[in-house]
Formats: sequence, structure tokens, C-alpha cells
Amino acid sequence: MHAGARARVGVDVGGTKVLAVVVDEGGVVRRRLQTALPAGERTPAVLEETLTRAVRDVVDRVALSSLEGVGLSLAGLVDTQADRVRYCTHLPWRDDPVRARLAARWGTRVVVENDATCAAVAEHRLGAAQGLDSFVLVTLGTGIGGALVVDGEVWRGAGGMAGEFGHAPVVPAHLGGVACTCGLRGCWEMYCSGHALRRWCAEHAPERADLRDGPEITAAAVAGDVVALRAFEEVGTWLGRGLAALVAGYDPALLVVGGGVSAAGDLLLDPARTELERATYAARHRRLPPLVQAECGPEAGAVGAALLL
Repeated sequence: MHAGARARVGVDVGGTKVLAVVVDEGGVVRRRLQTALPAGERTPAVLEETLTRAVRDVVDRVALSSLEGVGLSLAGLVDTQADRVRYCTHLPWRDDPVRARLAARWGTRVVVENDATCAAVAEHRLGAAQGLDSFVLVTLGTGIGGALVVDGEVWRGAGGMAGEFGHAPVVPAHLGGVACTCGLRGCWEMYCSGHALRRWCAEHAPERADLRDGPEITAAAVAGDVVALRAFEEVGTWLGRGLAALVAGYDPALLVVGGGVSAAGDLLLDPARTELERATYAARHRRLPPLVQAECGPEAGAVGAALLL
């Protein structure tokens, strides 16, 4: 960026790492920095110092006050009306005025949003959903995130917490619903996520020590490994089943699937398309929305957060 330019920074805060980017007005990434979160105690103070270093480093340690702003993307419940992070899945913020505290610390404008909401903004402006007024985004990583765009705007719900599709119950507890990290049982993300891929491989091929994380399983499936392909068929079928419920409820123009698991492309999406057609209410009498892979990649959350400034 040229001298004197005011930086627009997006920061995606995951469970183990922080990704910070500098983008221009068109959303093009000009600088990028990834750093690990501290492995020890993650108090709000320790976490916020890590974020401060990441922001400073990605803009070459210019004064924070010279920033146009910082957008923060995180996995959790962000109440934008009350200006609080109500709950953050992997981080210590609970009913916490994070945005106001960071804005005061950095002396610049700060926006805090759910990571799937940020990814939806990026896909709408720059990616698979450009030009569309209505679409659903589902992000598949360790769990499931999501966002609904209506009339060109992300629909946040009454408390700003819409889109938590991953915690919709799909298998009742009394019928053996798998225990979820959220404390409930039978959540969709327990059957359709990176965690679900790993669990399926561990249960059906316990001797396969080479199939213990998402990238390994994806690489094996791409190479034609039968076990990995069956795992993706199972998870893809659950993806289509859940998407059928979203189509019945919202009737979007497009379904976009992002997140790390989506790197498998049609190995995941083809069984999902088959199940979507089978499971959607009155599928023969309606136009089913296309199901496509997201285009903005692993930087979508950070870029979308910057675009919200």
C-alpha cells in the first residue's frame, strides 16, 4: 500500500490461530499474516494482546490510530444490538463488550461479527453469490456455521445470532443422538463436519491411522481411497439432508458451501445434491437452488470482516 494510505484490516480468530489481512476497497488482499494463538491460559487480556500484535504486524507496525478500522471475525454468538460477544466457542469471551474495549485500546473503528456472517459478506461481494439477493451459506470446518442473506443483506435475527445451523437437532437424544461439544445431542454438525469425517473413519476403519484429520481424509478421497470416499459420501448425504430443511424453510436462490471440508469439492457436494433432491419437500414441483462451492477460500472470514468497515 502506498505511503499515507489508511489500512482496512480483517482478522479471523479461530480456535488455534489468528489470520490478519489488509485489504483495499475492492476487497483484494494486499498483506497477510497468520499467527498461532497462545497454547496456555487464554484469558481475554492474553487473547487481546495477541490480536494487537497481529494487527500491528500486518500493517508493518504503523500507528494503530492510522487504521481505517479493524473487522474481527470469530466463531460464536455476537449480539450486535447489545454490542457484546455473548458466547465464543473456543475463546474466553462471555457476555463481553469486546468491540468497545478493542476500539478504545486501538484508537480506531472496530467491527465484531460472527465468522460465517463475515464469510457470507465476502461471498456476496466477491465470490459465488455475486449479484444475488437471496442465498444460504453453510461453512463446514470442525463444526458448522452459517448465514442467510435476504434482499442483499445478512439476516441476523432478533438478537443478531441467526445462522447457527450446526446446532439444529437432527437426531433426538433418545434415539442415540451423538453428544455435541455444545452440551446438546444430535446436532447437525456432529454428522456433517470435519469432526464427523474423523469420527466416521475412526469407527469404520480403526486400523487406518492415516485417516485421522480432515486434510488427510480429503487427500485420500481425491486419490480414490475407498474408506475416505465412503466417509465423504456419508457426510455429504447428511449435508444434503440438512440443506433440504433450509430450502424448505427459506427457499434461497443459491446454496453455498464453504469451510475447510468444502475443499473436497464434488466428492462432498455430489452426494449432497443427490440427498437434497431426495429429501426436499415437493422437490419435483419446485426449482431446487444450485449447490456450489464457496470461492473466497480460507481468507473469507477475514476479508468479509474488513468489508464490513
